[in-house]
Amino acid sequence: KSTLLKILSKITPPARGRVEIHGRTSSLLEVGTGFHNELTGRENVYLNGTILGMRKKEVDRKFDEIVEFSGVEKFLDTPVKRYSSGMRVRLAFAVAAHLEPEILIIDEVLAVGDAAFQEKCLSKMENVGSQGRTVFFVSHNMAAVSRLCERVIMLDNGRLVADGPAQEIVAHYMHEGTGTHAERSWETPEKSPGGNVVRLRNVRIKNEAGETTPSVDVTEAVGLEMTFDVLAAGHTLLPHFQLVNEEGVVAFLTLDVDPEWRKKVRPKGTYTTTAWIPPNLLSEGNLFLMALMRVMAPQNFQEFAESEVVSFQVVDRMVPGILTARGDWVRDIPGVVRPLLRWETQFSGD
Repeated sequence: KSTLLKILSKITPPARGRVEIHGRTSSLLEVGTGFHNELTGRENVYLNGTILGMRKKEVDRKFDEIVEFSGVEKFLDTPVKRYSSGMRVRLAFAVAAHLEPEILIIDEVLAVGDAAFQEKCLSKMENVGSQGRTVFFVSHNMAAVSRLCERVIMLDNGRLVADGPAQEIVAHYMHEGTGTHAERSWETPEKSPGGNVVRLRNVRIKNEAGETTPSVDVTEAVGLEMTFDVLAAGHTLLPHFQLVNEEGVVAFLTLDVDPEWRKKVRPKGTYTTTAWIPPNLLSEGNLFLMALMRVMAPQNFQEFAESEVVSFQVVDRMVPGILTARGDWVRDIPGVVRPLLRWETQFSGD
């Protein structure tokens, strides 16, 4: 998909075939694409406007809006090579969205920003689309895709496998396209999510025996495991997971509270951390895991937020003699969680 977006953005020529684009295009791909590292933030805003074929007066009219949206006004006259990845994304998105392209191409780089900024970006893209302009949005976040898109295409190893209304293709992706991929690894640090401080190496779903598993029973504990490399010492880190269901509804977000490393500076090395979900908490269905890492000190920023990196299925085998929250009920039970609660009944007679 990244190569396809580069072709659509006229960054990479196609090896064969051709692309027809009708309208002025602005794109936000990898962090920093379209920026000149030696130029300041201010100079890069005007450079991008020039690349889009805009006159200086046109950029002038939009400049204050861009700066306010990006939130980097204090660093406008600083070379962008000194910006953090989050600052670069905020400025790059503000430039791409506010210079009024007829086609806006957005890759999944928004994962670098924090939750508040991601919401601002989604709202801005909705606004751009409502004005009759085209938003070409690439993401594994099905909640965002459902919210923004009317039409969705699904790719598998560079091949088009589905094309249709958003609701229909999202359902296909959740049920058939993704299935239950219980483990994902990155072979080289350069290709893995993260930055100069932390890089994600592996995420998997495991059972109590430590085995990778795509399916667990409601009565079984399930482990959410993240392996990551700390590349730069001297930071405190906050690994966390977010679990969502097929409709994009968040079941919960869990933060690392392991006393061994909580609020402690971590030396360089490889870490594996696991969050255990207790038995009889989750409801039946497919669940999708987001792996996140926040650097807490000395700076505070999001290092990665990898959406729907792995998935697994929760089933209820209804084994005779084993009590679950279902009790004697045989129909579907709504909800993302289905805790086995303690019930007490007092009877006082007539």
